[in-house]
Amino acid sequence: GVEGVEAPVRLDYVGVKGWARRRLGGGRLGPALTGAADVWAPGDVILVEQGDAAWAMRQVPEVQGAFMAMEVGTGRVLAMQGGFSFESSVFNRATQAMRQPGSAFKPFVYATALEQGYTPATIILDAPVVVDTGGGVWKPQNSSGKFYGPSPMRIGLELSRNLMTVRLAQEIGMDSVADHARRFHIYDAMPSHLSYALGAGETTLSRMVAGYAMFANGGRRIEPTLIDRVQDRRGATIWRHDAQICVGCAAPYDPASAPNALATGEQVIDPVTAYQITSMLRGVVTRGTGARAFAGVEAMVAGKTGTTNDAKDVWFLGFTPKIAFGCYIGFDQPRNMGRSAFGGTLCAPMVADFVRKATAGQPVGAFVAPPETVFVTIDRWSGSPTGGASGADAIDEAFRPGFTPYDVAASDMIGGGAFYFTGGDFPMSLEDGAAPEPGAGAPGAVDAPRRPPAGGGFASPGGLY
Repeated sequence: GVEGVEAPVRLDYVGVKGWARRRLGGGRLGPALTGAADVWAPGDVILVEQGDAAWAMRQVPEVQGAFMAMEVGTGRVLAMQGGFSFESSVFNRATQAMRQPGSAFKPFVYATALEQGYTPATIILDAPVVVDTGGGVWKPQNSSGKFYGPSPMRIGLELSRNLMTVRLAQEIGMDSVADHARRFHIYDAMPSHLSYALGAGETTLSRMVAGYAMFANGGRRIEPTLIDRVQDRRGATIWRHDAQICVGCAAPYDPASAPNALATGEQVIDPVTAYQITSMLRGVVTRGTGARAFAGVEAMVAGKTGTTNDAKDVWFLGFTPKIAFGCYIGFDQPRNMGRSAFGGTLCAPMVADFVRKATAGQPVGAFVAPPETVFVTIDRWSGSPTGGASGADAIDEAFRPGFTPYDVAASDMIGGGAFYFTGGDFPMSLEDGAAPEPGAGAPGAVDAPRRPPAGGGFASPGGLY
């Protein structure tokens, strides 16, 4: 349908810039309009009062979605949109809609591995995986339908490689991944199914945004809040939702550099781990699946796209040094949104527009590494030190002390001998991102979490690729 709106300027809905279309059968859209009569008829709009501005129209979408932004240090919600129109639906999709996050969940898998001693340079085999579910087999795929052989962990996250993520989850143990998902409050209770590593479990946008905020604030727990404080009639604060550490509050006033409030909640993950994930997610928006949408955005942004099975939901979650934000789009009754529906093509461009406006006139900022972080220049495609060489693929990678490529042996890889897994309650097909919710069959055994070899970040030799 369409609804009339009064606007300061006339919106161009015809010609080359045309955007409005009549809906045809099968979800198709008709040609661009040549005039309002193509979609309106007498009686469709009742003119109550004409103001000074011109009249325009907008098209009411069938698809829905949500958006949310919050401060990473305080949890203060800065923006929240629960759907297209509150008048047509009071359901808040930012806090109430349970949706599959798809590949947007992957950073929590990789953070679990980093906590166990693996590194962004750990080599993971990107090759076919077959899982015996007891009632059939599950063959996850990359969104491209291809596989790429041994690749560093960073590449797996930047380019959203499903096969690498499944192998990594199998290596570190889904029990451990589930535990970290609970720590981040993504799920209250997450089953230890491998498909959940690809975002098969349902959660809310607000939980996902808060989870990403914990990467930005150094790994401390933060919860979104709509009430910052309560004051009495004399102006005295009688309640506030948190205590804060303020960096720069004692500095002379500078409109170009505002003080930064830091989170003081429970330490959910190691600060170096939080920075490593932040660095990898920065690669997503500069070189990976979000690069096209964020081209030209001056702000320092890190984030991750997400697309569920059959493109029923698309996501983008991300953050700057000060704010975290997220978007999801999908039908209220989940169904395929089309072959071109991806987090990087639908959500990411909208989030990029928000970031441009939200950070306009502000310093670019920077993600600050913990002082104990060790940086080594490596080749992003091989994970090996460059030996002083430079170039577009040479990056300064973050490591924990004692876990750099100079401290560990790089002879083995994750997944070298794990081509065929057995057990588990898994879906039978997978596209980009999440698999369908696992069924009610008997769950299979899940390996206990395993640490990498002493001082190392690699496991199991050999491989099929």
